[in-house]
Amino acid sequence: MATCALVSFRLGLTDGVSIVAETWRRALEELGWDTLTVAGEGPVDRIVAGLALGATEPPSTGEVEAALADADLVVVENLLTIPLQLDASRVVAAVLRDRPAVLHHHDPAWQRTQWAHLTELPPDDPAWRHVTINEFTRRELAERGIAATLVRNAFDPDPPTADRASVRQRIDVADDEVLVVHPVRAIPRKRVPVAVALSEALGATYWLLGPAEDGYEDELERILARARCRVLRRPDATPAEFYAAADVVAFPSSWEGFGNPPVEAAAHRRPAAVGHYPAADELRGLGFRWFDPDDHAAVAGFLGSPDVELLDHNQEVVRRHLSLARLTDAVGALLDAAGWRP
Repeated sequence: MATCALVSFRLGLTDGVSIVAETWRRALEELGWDTLTVAGEGPVDRIVAGLALGATEPPSTGEVEAALADADLVVVENLLTIPLQLDASRVVAAVLRDRPAVLHHHDPAWQRTQWAHLTELPPDDPAWRHVTINEFTRRELAERGIAATLVRNAFDPDPPTADRASVRQRIDVADDEVLVVHPVRAIPRKRVPVAVALSEALGATYWLLGPAEDGYEDELERILARARCRVLRRPDATPAEFYAAADVVAFPSSWEGFGNPPVEAAAHRRPAAVGHYPAADELRGLGFRWFDPDDHAAVAGFLGSPDVELLDHNQEVVRRHLSLARLTDAVGALLDAAGWRP
């Protein structure tokens, strides 16, 4: 049986790239591939320490070659897209020259101000195929002379659920307490103040799930200290648990490569207040009905008189356009076109 290796800085964790990579791994196995995971950190099949985000030295060519020696196909998850470890990206690109590979792009360098001057990534090679998770990035790649295929992220439209009452009891949230869940790590583009303002307007408790990163710790502490609502900072919950506990999912980001939480909220039948970044507007084009995070009255109106039809509709959009079955079909079509069926 043919083997496909999935490679990134980290895999098997709770970050968005890891989650998407896992859906691809499942799709590849359904298509008949053996899979293995290679990363600098995480519960993976093969660790190459120099790929990790905190690595002080890049991996050697020999280390990467050895990790990928038995792979007939390699799927590179964002490692050749964003310059988080540029020297490591150079090594991986060199090893993959002339080899079948899919470069799966989540958020290219030029979409971040601090890296907008970098033009080295993504590299290209006639043996490779490029995939983006949104149409906006696919067009940007085309403008740079790289043809790519759009394959949007995929989700279980009927995900596992948790018991709302027991989760709320564990996190000390009362049955009648309005809970706004913000399932992100805290960095500026996640717009924590907007999510806090929504919580204040609703008389709700604000639950921030992720830690502060990228030097945002002090600013986050100032924002939360001024908050006129109860704040929870408990990371100890699975997606099934925090969606079950939530009344509203806040996702007011100014920028995302995709933004999984609003779609996950739809699958879990929870309303979401979502920012107007390009990928979210593409998803709205599929039919999602989300609230504007600044329209506090509309969100309050929904909570006062829940619209079951809206929840039905959003869940059906997931089923119709972003299901795991559709992902398997899309990946299969991509590999068929390249002549890479196992």
